[in-house]
Parts: sequence; C-alpha cells; structure tokens
Amino acid sequence: HRAFPAWRDTPPMKRARIMFRFKELLEENAGRVAELLTEEHGKVLHDAMGEFQRGVENVEYACCAPEVLKGEFNKNVGPAVDSWSEFQPLGVVAGITPFNFPAMVPMWMYPMAIVCGNTFVLKPSERDPSAPMFIAGLLREAGLPDGVFNILNGDREAVDSLLHDPRVQAVSFVGSTPVAEYIYRTGSANGKRVQALGGAKNHAVVMPDADLDNTVSALMGAAYGSCGERCMAISVVVAVGNQMADRLVARLKTELAGLKVGNGCDNSNNMGPLVTGPHRDRVRGYIDLGVEEGAELVVDGRGLVVDGHEDGFFLGGTLFDRVTPGMKIYQDEIFGPVLCVVRADSMQEAMDLI
Repeated sequence: HRAFPAWRDTPPMKRARIMFRFKELLEENAGRVAELLTEEHGKVLHDAMGEFQRGVENVEYACCAPEVLKGEFNKNVGPAVDSWSEFQPLGVVAGITPFNFPAMVPMWMYPMAIVCGNTFVLKPSERDPSAPMFIAGLLREAGLPDGVFNILNGDREAVDSLLHDPRVQAVSFVGSTPVAEYIYRTGSANGKRVQALGGAKNHAVVMPDADLDNTVSALMGAAYGSCGERCMAISVVVAVGNQMADRLVARLKTELAGLKVGNGCDNSNNMGPLVTGPHRDRVRGYIDLGVEEGAELVVDGRGLVVDGHEDGFFLGGTLFDRVTPGMKIYQDEIFGPVLCVVRADSMQEAMDLI
C-alpha cells in the first residue's frame, strides 16, 4: 500500500524495462525453476518446463505495456463533444493461485498487474510455494522496488485476510469451484473487483469417422498429462456409437499399458506422482466409488507401486467405460488420472449431454 504511489507514478517505459530484465532472468534460470516445480509438485520435468514457458509468454506480453496502456482520443463523437479515455491502476491487487501450476498461473496475473502500475500480493498454494518464492527473487534482481511484489504464504486464514482487507482493491483466483464461489462472494461483498476461475468437467466427443490414431494420442495427453491435475483436462469422452466406443476403449487400454509412471525428475516418464498423499487418496476414493456405482473399470491404476518410491503418491492411469450421467465420477471434478467413457447413440445426444 505504501509502495503504490511511487510505483503508480513510475513511467510505463521504466516499468516495462524491469519486465524485460525479468524475462531475461527467467530464461537464464529456466532449468532451476523447472527443477523446483518437479521436486515439490511432482510433475515430470518436461511438463514443468512447458508450464514455465507458458508463464514466460505472459511476461513477454507485459513488456509491451507502454503500447497497451495508451489511451484514446476521439474528436466529435457528438456535437461539440470529444471523448478521451485512459487507463489507471487500481492500487493493491491480489492473486490466489492453485497447486497444479505454481509458476504459470501466478504469471497470468502479476506481470500485467505490476507493469500497469499496481502493487501485488501473491498467495500461492501452501502445497508448492518454492517456485513462486524463487521467481520473486528474480523480480527483485530485475530492479523491482520493494513492496511492489509481495508473497503471503498460508492457507485459508491468509486468503481471508486478503478478502477482508480494505486496502486490497481486486482479487484474481484460480482453483476449485467451491472455493471460487466463496472468494467471489466474499470479495464482492467487501467491494473488491473479483475474477474467480473454478473447476471443470471437460468433454471430448468422438464421432464414428474420427481418426483413431490422432484421437487416442490427443486423449492420452489431455486426460493423463500432469496426472490429470488440470482444470482443462479432458476427463470425459463421449463416444458416438458402440462400434467406435469399443474400438476407442480397446486402443486406450493398450496405450495405458505403456504409460510410464515414476519419478518426475526422470524425463522418460509420462506421469509423476500426485501432489500429496491426501489428494492421491481422494482420487483413489473416486475410483472405488466408480466401481460401486457400476461403471466398468477397464484399467485400474490403484495398485501401482514405483520401485524405489514405494511410499510415493503414485496412481496409474485409470479408465472407466459405460459411465452414466447419474454417477458421481461423471458429475464431480476428480482432478486425477481418471478418464470416463460415456456412450451415446448420436451426435445430438452427445451435444445434449454436454
């Protein structure tokens, strides 16, 4: 709050120069950031590097702030009326980010917020805060003044302190839907601008004439990449026609048999562990529930043991067939390496389902 007036009055070009230097430092330290992500989150190194690169793209975009922040001047929009617009920073803004992309999701938020003249408080996930902490050091090294970017570690108590503090003008959140609803409701009630992005249950429709090689390749990445711990993961496949469904399930079963699961530091693996033991147990509980509900468990990932990491938080890729919309495994966001196949008789039925 105290740092805001001086930062607001810093010319956009000077703010952008710090972002340019920050981008250089990020690229110089890419390997270390990826290592931190893998060591703490568990995702395979090539996944971690992909996340990091997506984050850097946002920093790159923030470098063009002097152009983005230009206002407008329009003459004669009405009789003897000219129109003038400009962009002004809000003040202190906050980001509350999830465990699954601890580098990328924060970089969706603070580079643009900072370069536009705001000061920022980041509350990263308490499950894997090391990459954001390391990156914060790079921002300081790039020349960012003290107080412009800040990290607040903690859990719900830390979140509530931001939602209720009158100095915080806006909040951005990514996470589960129940928490998104709470943050939107609480932040709005306290007069803040809020954007709250929740979870999802993403469907892929596979038509009878689909290219099966491309379809299966895409589904393996979309369903099992990052252990399915992505809000944009494909967790439901709607196969149109029983013939296509049978062929698709058979091919997915074959591909899953070759899925390599192990230590994320080994780049030859396709999947690492889930983020924590409790989260692994939650996902495993959904697999148990799917069996109880009557879905056909084609591939069961519950028995996976990784040599040398017998106490690790591993689950193998799991595949259910003949899932119906009334089942909890269809309705809930599982957030793990679990793919559900629903069968439909026509494209219209598939679209109506979605």
